Amino acid sequence: MSDAVSSARLRYVRISPRKVRLVADLVRGEDVEDALKILKFTRKRSAPMVGKLIQSAVANATEKDPSIDADDLFVKTIYVDGGPVLRRYLPRAQGRATRLLKRTSHITIELGAR
Repeated sequence: MSDAVSSARLRYVRISPRKVRLVADLVRGEDVEDALKILKFTRKRSAPMVGKLIQSAVANATEKDPSIDADDLFVKTIYVDGGPVLRRYLPRAQGRATRLLKRTSHITIELGAR
């Protein structure tokens, strides 16, 4: 945690990292208040998850150091890594089977102070 005020992680989320990265790119570098407003009106399944994660990081910051003002925090870094993949099989024509990959994500966020 390089000079970040606080961080939070959400692991093993059952949504593809590619889909979560679309939402993460929207809030990277934004103030916490602005990021939460953006996420409130973003119609993606991962938007509420990222919003809760930001709120958790803010709570971690205020718990760690009560003198920190939550209005001065911004999303310093946010990144999404792939987690373990659940492999399932779907029956197809002529006795064949197709593999389905049910991907999971690990979301990490770090907040900084302006």
